Amino acid sequence: MMRFDRRTCLPWLALLAVAGSAAPPASGLPGQGLAQHPFLYCGEWQNRSIDRQTIQIVRGGKVVWSYTNPLRGELGDCTMLSNGNIVFSRQYGASEVTPDKKIVWNYDAPPKTEIHTAFPVGTDKVLIMQNGNPAKALLIEKKTGRILHEQVLPTRNPDSTHGQFRHIRMTKAGTLLVAHMDLGKVVEYDKKGNEIWSVDAPSCWAAVRLKNGNTLISGNARGYVREVSPKGDTVWEIKKDDLPGIPLLTVQEVSRLANGNTLINNWAGSLPQDQWKTVVQLIEVTPAKTVVWALRDWDDFGPASSTQLLDEKGKPENFGLQR
Repeated sequence: MMRFDRRTCLPWLALLAVAGSAAPPASGLPGQGLAQHPFLYCGEWQNRSIDRQTIQIVRGGKVVWSYTNPLRGELGDCTMLSNGNIVFSRQYGASEVTPDKKIVWNYDAPPKTEIHTAFPVGTDKVLIMQNGNPAKALLIEKKTGRILHEQVLPTRNPDSTHGQFRHIRMTKAGTLLVAHMDLGKVVEYDKKGNEIWSVDAPSCWAAVRLKNGNTLISGNARGYVREVSPKGDTVWEIKKDDLPGIPLLTVQEVSRLANGNTLINNWAGSLPQDQWKTVVQLIEVTPAKTVVWALRDWDDFGPASSTQLLDEKGKPENFGLQR
């Protein structure tokens, strides 16, 4: 069932005075901890649960806003639009929330399906990936709930819903770039659903088409970040143990920043919870593989799945960010 609400949201400026807990400096780690960037943060399986999952915004080194989803489900994809609203996936649906915490768009996943992608396309549409039997990529018009485009995607096991997909993305050209997590490959489909490009990528969690034409891929439990050319050649890669003292565990969302650096979400849910606090959640690394920012803050945050740096220029809904 869908619910729609076109009420006007309040500006984020009214929320910046909200007091958040200032994090201590990330002693021994590169960068300035929470003060390095303003950012939006969400993650799967907080507190080893799918209840009361929280989205957070950091500005000025403090958590200044948070929203706890009242519905059950993991948070795996979150994006702040240029109007300040946040579009997010919640495992059993997708929603859009305003700064004053009103839900203005909502899509509930049908029974036996899951949603881990909520990607804004303009201010009026959202691309979701509906895992299930069959699995479907859906482009939805928010105002009416009309499905503008539907594409059935192949899976290894149609009944193994949870392991099929995490992030898929629409490119600026209108094609679909799909990380087939269970098939171990990234595939690009044209508007008619034809496969026009693919590359092997074991356990791929996300794939991002970069402005240089290459594709940035995250390797989930394989613990890698890989940039491949249109020919399928690996032109840049970080493997599980390439960063001294900061092992990659489960690599979820990856982003390419305007300065050429790469932001890695290093999810820790694969470890026993008593070991989570040893894990660096966010890693910003240069092309030369030098870590310039490493965030480890388990007082304020849970595992990292999706992070948007708010000091990056470009409108997210107009393909302005590489994430």
